[in-house]
Amino acid sequence: MTKQVYINIREIVQVRPIPIAPLTGSQFQHVPSIPCAFLVIENNVVVDFGKMESFDHGLYDPQDLIDVSGRFIFPAFCDSHTHTVFAMPRDTEFTDKIKGLSYQEIAAKGGGILNSAKHVQALSEDELFEISLPRVKALIAGGTGALEIKSGYGLTLLDELKILRVIKRIKAIVDIPIKSTFLAAHALPDEYKSNKQGFIQAVVDQWIPHVIAEDLADYIDVFCETGYFDATDLELIAHAIQGSKMKLKVHVNQFTAIGGIQAAVKNEAVSVDHLEILDPKDLEALKSGKTIATLLPACSFFLNIPFSPARDLIKEGIPIALASDFNPGSSPTSNLFFVWSLACIKMKMTPEEAFNALTINAAFAMGLQSTHGTIYKGYNGKLIITNISPSLAFFPYSFASNHVFTMIN
Repeated sequence: MTKQVYINIREIVQVRPIPIAPLTGSQFQHVPSIPCAFLVIENNVVVDFGKMESFDHGLYDPQDLIDVSGRFIFPAFCDSHTHTVFAMPRDTEFTDKIKGLSYQEIAAKGGGILNSAKHVQALSEDELFEISLPRVKALIAGGTGALEIKSGYGLTLLDELKILRVIKRIKAIVDIPIKSTFLAAHALPDEYKSNKQGFIQAVVDQWIPHVIAEDLADYIDVFCETGYFDATDLELIAHAIQGSKMKLKVHVNQFTAIGGIQAAVKNEAVSVDHLEILDPKDLEALKSGKTIATLLPACSFFLNIPFSPARDLIKEGIPIALASDFNPGSSPTSNLFFVWSLACIKMKMTPEEAFNALTINAAFAMGLQSTHGTIYKGYNGKLIITNISPSLAFFPYSFASNHVFTMIN
């Protein structure tokens, strides 16, 4: 039996019973914690915790005691929206952005998603795996304890399957849960440039059945945006997964509001992601369902586009999650501490609200709410031990830093 007994913890954060629903309203503003605490782990499972004043040194071997004075312990973040499996960075487009070209203009000249797809198509599955695995290990070391990874940079059936198979191989190696998402409609391949209907039909009739047959995805996703795919396309894809284990997620309202949120809620999407642009109809739709609003402030920062109106969503009682959107084109960072900072600085979320959005609500956005996002007796996920810090607010305050001293479990 292996045992680690952490003592003199400055604060254990996010200690609560397993939640039965995402946090909203007054719940969302509070993060329960235990100051001056101890925590006991046996065989990678949390078995006890409490205040140091009730700690009985006589129960433990001194060799098992680990003094972490001045450090916080909290559950590792859940990153519910990433595109971590890709072939190449898109740093060559960075200068175009600086010169003022928009995301859409870069895409129109052959950059963007089509650029990423070209590089993915040139690699074998083994090559793509070897490139992607170190990224996943690095983001785990940086504080991520559960991860969603999307395909979408293949744009052919064979290459989408290649990405999903790489995700499956990574799942089998790393020691955190990974959710796989088939981003079926990300952009139109060149061969379907003038035939969107034909492409959607191919996705529905051929691509989705292949993914289901190989059991390669937990979720399906659509980029519902002007110039890409619309609510009708979303409806067709949502209908095609009925009867399968796959559930719906949607990229939506990144640049324009075109009815995608209403269609997503109607089709019981687990989450709608981006939401930089919202209108009153979108808020009404979200209030009527159980779909989680996943906000991606690092994307807004990098593309210099509006930040999601988090305070409006919070005011309406809509559950919010935060994620990195780690990808080579619009959010080339997996640093969730930086996402925490951006949520506070740019979206006016309190440190507690943003932390809840990165843990409990993000776990709900991945279907991991019963195992991740909060510390309880029996928890066996990753835990972050932070650098020495004066308060919880210090982590988002000290922006662009990684505050992980070590990851445990």
